[in-house]
Amino acid sequence: MRLEKYIGSRAFYRKLYLILIPILIQNVITNFVNLLDNIMVGQVGTEPMSGVAIVNQLLFVFNLCIFGGLAGAGILTAQYYGSGDSRGVADTFRAKLYIAASAAAVFIGIFLLGGETLIRQFIHEGGEDLDMALTLRHAKDYLEIMLLQIPPFALQMAYSSTLRETGETVLPMKAGITAVLVNLILNYILIFGKLGAPVLGVEGAAIATVIARYVECAIIVVWTHSHRSKNRFLETAFASWHIPASTLKRIAVIGLPLLVNEFLWSSGMTFLGQCYSMRGLEAVSADNIRRTVSNLFFCAFLSMGNAIAIIVGQILGAGELERAVDEDRKLIAFSVVLCAAVGVVMGLFAPLMPRVYNTSDNVRSLASQLIVVTAVFMPVYGFTNACYFTLRAGGQSFVTFLFDSCYQWTLVVPLAFVLSRYTDLPLVPMSIAIECMELIKCILGYYLVKKRTWVKDLVNG
Repeated sequence: MRLEKYIGSRAFYRKLYLILIPILIQNVITNFVNLLDNIMVGQVGTEPMSGVAIVNQLLFVFNLCIFGGLAGAGILTAQYYGSGDSRGVADTFRAKLYIAASAAAVFIGIFLLGGETLIRQFIHEGGEDLDMALTLRHAKDYLEIMLLQIPPFALQMAYSSTLRETGETVLPMKAGITAVLVNLILNYILIFGKLGAPVLGVEGAAIATVIARYVECAIIVVWTHSHRSKNRFLETAFASWHIPASTLKRIAVIGLPLLVNEFLWSSGMTFLGQCYSMRGLEAVSADNIRRTVSNLFFCAFLSMGNAIAIIVGQILGAGELERAVDEDRKLIAFSVVLCAAVGVVMGLFAPLMPRVYNTSDNVRSLASQLIVVTAVFMPVYGFTNACYFTLRAGGQSFVTFLFDSCYQWTLVVPLAFVLSRYTDLPLVPMSIAIECMELIKCILGYYLVKKRTWVKDLVNG
């Protein structure tokens, strides 16, 4: 094996860093503040932390559906931009606005009508004497307020994804940093009742998040419209609300499997959380700590995935197919190495992070062990995620659907269901067994990328 096939030039890494670093910084800061937010709520007690964790798992499904719903249009946006077609970018941006508004309306309706029913699926007795009714009350209070952040989140996703796909990665980063700082400051004030404010607990955390979402949305929308010379797609984006039938067909063919995929994958992850909750509320709290801490480190492969989608998508749109294959190979290799290094750091911090939570020693111990399990699998996540975004960049949305959510619901979810309902396997061994399924997915991802069915110019032929 020749290592030079997997190592790029200085120019290659310079281009990668220009795209990756702003996305990575934004994701790290966002998730770091989410970690601080989680810790602040955790200071109020285990029940409030569990209630917030349950709601955030439900909102996670919405977040991923917005991501998946916009992804099909985003693939075309990157390729239209790579081919210099600003009118095509405008059409896909207009489609994103329709998709974002529709998804927001659907999920607000679902949470208004069935929010309490969904929350109750995660509340079970465990080995510790935790108040289930109090947990339910905190979760309901948090969800009612958090519904207000859905519209601005959906709108800013439509704008910020288009900006990234057309080469502007710094502004979304700045807006994200501003929003998380606003969220952090307001969390401190409203959760604990500082500077004369009332002590609002989980409701204060929700209010802070809502305000931060509106701040982020306002910054992105105002900047985009005040820099029209940089964002040429705005010249025709609002001239009409019509979208050409050919563009709609392309978005539907590419995007529908991605939307269904993200819905099924995110709901599958939420179902895994529900399976873990069968081991009691302490399992919910431990898994919440693991997820929150892990999300900070997951920024490595998630940001690389976005970078792969943008870089490979633009090269494919320019018609340089062999160059796309070469650079994608190097991007995947870089993702694995990066995630291996991040996994080592994550493992070192595993015993320390849960200690800052105001919870029991048992919950802290379970959380530490779960974080170690996740750290070990980081390079595997880096590889499978890079394979997913490679296939997606080439418009292989149905293949990614099979690779991602179908794999999860046919193998991973049934295993979690059986282990949680029909065995007495403790939380940590159950988690290890479930994570090992990612190794099979790793082999499948290698095969699919190697087949090169994703090497296509979607906008020019």
